[in-house]
Amino acid sequence: MDKKLDFENLRKKLETEHTFPTVYMFKFIVPADNRKIALVESLFNEEAEIHQKQSSKGSYFSLTAKQVVISVDDIIAIYEKASEIEGLMAL
Repeated sequence: MDKKLDFENLRKKLETEHTFPTVYMFKFIVPADNRKIALVESLFNEEAEIHQKQSSKGSYFSLTAKQVVISVDDIIAIYEKASEIEGLMAL
């Protein structure tokens, strides 16, 4: 990810703002590269609702995924795996 997340601060924020289990919405922007898009989609389970939208110039895709998570740990785990995808930005 271009901007490294501070996972401990994120954890604290999520714990105060959410009650678990919950449906959590993840938003990512990724270069228009089929492999990278597939890597992002693979972060989520089969029941996740995933939407893609290509940028006006076609060089990026925004991906929004809604998934049921049981705990903060589930969210952090997805962000940690996402941080390994080159060029990905988390919103």
